[in-house]
Amino acid sequence: MKKKKKEEELKEKGPVSKCPDNTAFKQQRVPAWRLTLSAKAVLSSFFLIGAFCLAVGISWIVATVNVKEISINYSNACTICSELRQNSSNSEKPCNCIVNFTVPEELQGDVFLYYGLNNFFQNHRRYVISRYDTQLLGRNVTTSETISKSYCAPFSTYNNGTPMAPCGAIANSLFNDTITFYYYPTATTKIQVPLLRTGNTWWSDKNIKFKNPQPRNNLVQAFAGSVRPPYWQKPPYLLDSDPYNNGYENDDFIIWMRVAAFPNFRKLYRRLSRIQPFTNGLPAGNYSYSIDYNFPVSKFNGQKYLYLTTLTWCGGKNLFLGIAYTVTGAVVVLVAVAMLAVHLKKKKKKSRYSTQ
Repeated sequence: MKKKKKEEELKEKGPVSKCPDNTAFKQQRVPAWRLTLSAKAVLSSFFLIGAFCLAVGISWIVATVNVKEISINYSNACTICSELRQNSSNSEKPCNCIVNFTVPEELQGDVFLYYGLNNFFQNHRRYVISRYDTQLLGRNVTTSETISKSYCAPFSTYNNGTPMAPCGAIANSLFNDTITFYYYPTATTKIQVPLLRTGNTWWSDKNIKFKNPQPRNNLVQAFAGSVRPPYWQKPPYLLDSDPYNNGYENDDFIIWMRVAAFPNFRKLYRRLSRIQPFTNGLPAGNYSYSIDYNFPVSKFNGQKYLYLTTLTWCGGKNLFLGIAYTVTGAVVVLVAVAMLAVHLKKKKKKSRYSTQ
């Protein structure tokens, strides 16, 4: 009965309007602030933006020029080892090569040793997803069923069903050249340069993304029931003599697992330990790398490099951003000057007409 009464009342009132209420807000009559662009505001903003870009670009270029870097292509220097690694039957044979070089002037402050790879496509989609993050968090180390369901295949389990730890193409291709660094203060004296193996990763990676399985105080037991990836020479619990730098929490492993965006890249290998006689950095003189050559690059026409470099507030040696800021700032300033000239010309004409 009530519904019928309401329907009758609505019929008596006529059709209901679907228009918004006649209020200032709903009819968009609320006062609004309208930006009025004056020549003074536009020109000043252009000059400020241009000056800012020029300041950043020039300071970036100056800082980058002050970065001292020594790069060596050791694929060409270790041709015998490179040829040995071309043959898969010789993959287990050890090969060591010595690369001598000179540091012409002292590298002051913190010095970093990077390894670089050319023509290695870590950004390939199938390669990028070939990992199992749950396993890297210390879970499901020996559960072959869960690993087989991940994207790790074909580097997930062996033919007999034994799971790989860690699994996936990224982990399997871990960079495993061993580089030892020597300094020759005299022709007959050789000093091994102390290098830091830990403290080279991002804090979030070391403390959040990568965790060893339980029990963490006994990694041999933790990794029981699993086998190292086929290209590894050591199991994960023997990557380093330091018990706190082993397994999934090994710095070299963590750095490698952060894939590069471009086919030519470099990754941090070691930092100089600033103790005597390297308190102030690397002194000028004769040096050498002793390289245990294990990582093959000839199959994909790659090249391997070693970089000794210092860093500044803008990072390493990279002129791109400095040039980009400088060019952008120069273009903006030139546009502002052109706009100013046009504005003054128009203003002069207007003043002439007003006086006449």
